[in-house]
Amino acid sequence: MNKTWLSVVIAALFEVAWVIGLKHASGWLEWGGTLVAIFVSFILMIMASRTLPVGTVYAVFVGLGTAGTVLAEILLFGAEVQVSKLMLIGLLLLGVVGLKIQSKEKKQEKEMH
Repeated sequence: MNKTWLSVVIAALFEVAWVIGLKHASGWLEWGGTLVAIFVSFILMIMASRTLPVGTVYAVFVGLGTAGTVLAEILLFGAEVQVSKLMLIGLLLLGVVGLKIQSKEKKQEKEMH
């Protein structure tokens, strides 16, 4: 995995953090952390879209974020485990992997002065 794809994965982890923060934050520190997580996730996603197709970056970002949020709710907050939900998350992740495999990085454009 190259640095650009790693930044998409890290952006998705920050997405999980801010989505959880939106639901569970109650104090100024938690809301501040939520805002930082929003900022970091979007900056990393925007940077990745400079060299990868933006549609693919966004789909992978949202897919990983969705899967991570569902798993975090189960593991951290005791949400009910439903086999059908886990199977659908698996299907979502299969699509994300497929998109990643099919994507090609844009060639760096040379700056002309």
